[in-house]
Amino acid sequence: MSALKILIPVPSFGCDPSETAIPWKIFTENNFEVVFITPNGKKATTDPIMLNGNGLGLLKSALMARRDAVSAYFEMEESDAFCNPLNYAAINENSFDAIFLPGGHDKKVKEYLESEVLQKLIVDFFKAQKPVGAICHGVVLAARSIDPKTNRSVLHDYKTTSLLRSQELLAYNLTRAWMGDYYLTYPGLTVEDEVRTALSDGDNFLKGPTPIRRDSTEHLERGFVVVDRNYISGRWPGDVYSISFEFIKMLQLIDK
Repeated sequence: MSALKILIPVPSFGCDPSETAIPWKIFTENNFEVVFITPNGKKATTDPIMLNGNGLGLLKSALMARRDAVSAYFEMEESDAFCNPLNYAAINENSFDAIFLPGGHDKKVKEYLESEVLQKLIVDFFKAQKPVGAICHGVVLAARSIDPKTNRSVLHDYKTTSLLRSQELLAYNLTRAWMGDYYLTYPGLTVEDEVRTALSDGDNFLKGPTPIRRDSTEHLERGFVVVDRNYISGRWPGDVYSISFEFIKMLQLIDK
């Protein structure tokens, strides 16, 4: 049997290294095929601030990608899949078994978050009831995916989480003196606020325990994810191991 294929869309610039590379590494190590797509079919570039911490000052160790994520990113950067992505517009849902939506907060990720091509693609995955994973700002992309038959977000009747308002504003307030609004992709509108507007019920947004320590293979209990039918969501890089392994469980169910 051929390997199940997971589609991972990313922007040309600014994908979060942890939320892209850790899932890629875990998926490929578990014998799934990963296909990347970008707006122009050219190799993407991550947010260098998240990769190397330059400009974060004394907060560098707390805010940048961890060593494991940095290592995974450099490994992914040399992979054939990442070096040879397909174009957003060249893809259809029928060719893939699942889609995973990583985050990234640099303002250049707007081409990803606002892509009507990707939004239509995500609607197709939901209609087909195929596994959809989204973490951090990736949940915004899912929330913006409007089913033309209902005129509502695909997340309308789903439970979800996302980057929390408290997390986004904390990072902004800690760094705004020298980084301005770098941590606010859309100043005046947090990820949580936007995602909530897409939901039928405010109780469908789940915050989980206070996010302090990041998860890992050895400490999955530190992560928090929300699973609802074919959809799974996470909040931040601290949930990335948990969402990756839970996503694999979803895929294993359709592989039986």
